[in-house]
Amino acid sequence: MGKPRTAKGRAREVAVRLTTAYPEPECELEHRNAFELLVATILSAQSTDVNVNKVTPALFARFPTAHDLAHADPAEVEQLVFATGFYKAKTRSVLGMANRLVEHYHGEVPGAMADLVSLPGVGRKTANVVRSVALGLTGLPVDTHVLRLSQRLGITTETDPVKVEREINAMLPARDLGKFSLRLILHGRRVCGARKPNCASCLLEDVCPASELPRYVR
Repeated sequence: MGKPRTAKGRAREVAVRLTTAYPEPECELEHRNAFELLVATILSAQSTDVNVNKVTPALFARFPTAHDLAHADPAEVEQLVFATGFYKAKTRSVLGMANRLVEHYHGEVPGAMADLVSLPGVGRKTANVVRSVALGLTGLPVDTHVLRLSQRLGITTETDPVKVEREINAMLPARDLGKFSLRLILHGRRVCGARKPNCASCLLEDVCPASELPRYVR
């Protein structure tokens, strides 16, 4: 098979192969609704999904809705989210987010990007996670894995997540963007690590400009 000659062609080939490898990708942040995913994604900054999943059951049992969280004692929330790191800043963010949901959106998570990014602690990545995973809307979350792999694979040369998002948005069908992000994240965690990419076991190795395998192995 010939190698894709353009970034768009490479993105589409990567999408096809990752769909075979990860046919039903799922967000690894545990949640039951859009509100829980929004809180969990805010807490995941500078943390891991594993750590977040350890603290959210108790947090959501105590504060199951935006109305509940909006009236929470900050000290109690800080204690509950402590293990995710930066707990004071994250507490301010989730409390501010909950209060804005109550004051402007009747306690419901909005779907529009402009509304989501108006919430404290919510940037485009978090908004796209909620849109694509919980709300069934178009969204391409660009986290560190998506950024790293899209550069390694020659899909983009951009380093700004917003520019990467816009470039990939133009390469793939809108309906596929959320799943594409999830698949890149899974592949980045399982195969194409930041420090030690496992090129020998990678199904994308032959189309990856950054492959570390010597030519005679290829």
